[in-house]
Amino acid sequence: MAIKKERDIQLIEEIILGIENVKGEKINQLDLRKLENTPCDFFIVCSGSSNTQVSAIVNSVLKRVSKALKEKPFHTEGLVNAEWVLIDYVNVVVHIFQNQIREYYNLEDLWGDAKSTQIASNY
Repeated sequence: MAIKKERDIQLIEEIILGIENVKGEKINQLDLRKLENTPCDFFIVCSGSSNTQVSAIVNSVLKRVSKALKEKPFHTEGLVNAEWVLIDYVNVVVHIFQNQIREYYNLEDLWGDAKSTQIASNY
């Protein structure tokens, strides 16, 4: 259990660094572990201003996690339109939105019972 937890922490750190590397905006971590019937333990949610930036964030996260942890996602979807891209690392799922799509779906309110942590960007 401790190994899994440590691996999740490392994974989340690398995901956030990948997002920050290409100036992803409004990074939010949702801890779903205390909720029932959740698809994973954590959501990482962020925004990009265009489909080009969303694609850049996706590529940065994939490269960063692959290089640092030798992990590939279980599943990725939404790359064609790059309006909402989901990267599924099983215990951690990354949602990368264009701003208007994020506002429309409002995942943070949908999962309002989850512990939410805003990530202060380093840039």
